[in-house]
Amino acid sequence: MSGAKTLQGEPSNQVTELLIRWRGGDKAALDTLMPLVYGELRRIARRYLSAERPDHTLQSTALVHEAYVRLAHQDLPQWENRAHFFAVAAQLMRQILVDYARSHRAAKRGAGGCKLTLDEVSEIPLMTDVDVIALDDALKTLAEMDQQQSRVVELKFFGGLSINETAEVLAISPSTVERYWMSARAWLFRELDRRAVQ
Repeated sequence: MSGAKTLQGEPSNQVTELLIRWRGGDKAALDTLMPLVYGELRRIARRYLSAERPDHTLQSTALVHEAYVRLAHQDLPQWENRAHFFAVAAQLMRQILVDYARSHRAAKRGAGGCKLTLDEVSEIPLMTDVDVIALDDALKTLAEMDQQQSRVVELKFFGGLSINETAEVLAISPSTVERYWMSARAWLFRELDRRAVQ
């Protein structure tokens, strides 16, 4: 398994080694790690920004760089593995994007925020152009009811992790992830629809 590759082709053992060094206090390990994971972070950022309004000014490169700055300032992060690293990076990007959307909305006095799309499970009718602030608020409500389902959505939808990677991060079975994903998506569709008509 020493030659195993991750989704973007970087050696998984090298990424894991650098994460362990970073966790041990070697800040230089982050500088070595970033070129190895940059492509995957850009993919996550593009996923966030793919359905934005046409005049959106935050670009994927800026989102990755802001996430990098926040990652670099964490004190001895407790990375468990590569999937956990990308999950945390995705969570940071979600926070950055929501903060950006809130400040943009405030500046525009209620103008539309960032839009995302929920379209990955064909059994549930498609919902497009979801306001990222409304989605973030709905996820917070879901987390109060079921933290695991909220985490599954965050990892799969925002982080773009696979079923197996999500299962690894959450230490649950892939079948449980699939069940939570389907249930959480159905709840989110209903919740976002309810919020939209209020």
